[in-house]
Amino acid sequence: MNTNPKPLKAVLFDLDGTLLDTEGQYTEIWGRIARKFRPDVPRLEYIIKGRTLKQILEQYFPDPRVQAAILEDLNDGEAGMSYNFFPGALEFIEDLRANGVKCALVTSSNNQKMSIVRAKIPGFDKIFDALFTAEMFKASKPDPYCYLLAAKHFNAEPEECVVFEDAPNGLKAGMAAGIFTVGIASGHTPEEIRELCNWVSASINGFSYAKLREIILQFYH
Repeated sequence: MNTNPKPLKAVLFDLDGTLLDTEGQYTEIWGRIARKFRPDVPRLEYIIKGRTLKQILEQYFPDPRVQAAILEDLNDGEAGMSYNFFPGALEFIEDLRANGVKCALVTSSNNQKMSIVRAKIPGFDKIFDALFTAEMFKASKPDPYCYLLAAKHFNAEPEECVVFEDAPNGLKAGMAAGIFTVGIASGHTPEEIRELCNWVSASINGFSYAKLREIILQFYH
């Protein structure tokens, strides 16, 4: 095993459930949609986590009329949601950037959803060095494409990056990309995601550049 990990160039963050405390709200919205249109698929609201809206609609709701009704329900739900950063998330990103580490948002959310986030959080784009959304991906999580794309944007090798994710599909994407992946147990227990990532934390609160470097060194030693 490598005992001398490469310098950290970039940290790649998922959005919902990792940086923003929104997963519970989404679970409620999609739970209502699932019970209304696909009661034959138990726990559908959990199965779809980490997938793009396009992928969800194509796989589970192929009827165009149903898709239109779902989009209306989803848009209404997202417009009424609260978008709050988890405690410590912004401070962590600021500390990383202060130490020369690039920070990117890598989300399965589409541009329409992101326009709502930007309206709710003024200056949102300035928090990150780059943003990657669903329209930019040729394949959805758990495919590693999104994270490899983000790493390439910073001219960084996978070994020079870290992924922060909360959902199983996102964790699988980070690992498949060959990137050190930290699982945030915001919507799952640590035991449920432990085998899907390199490191598990109960929350993102308390992370800093120094702590992340310490975790990486501890892992490789």
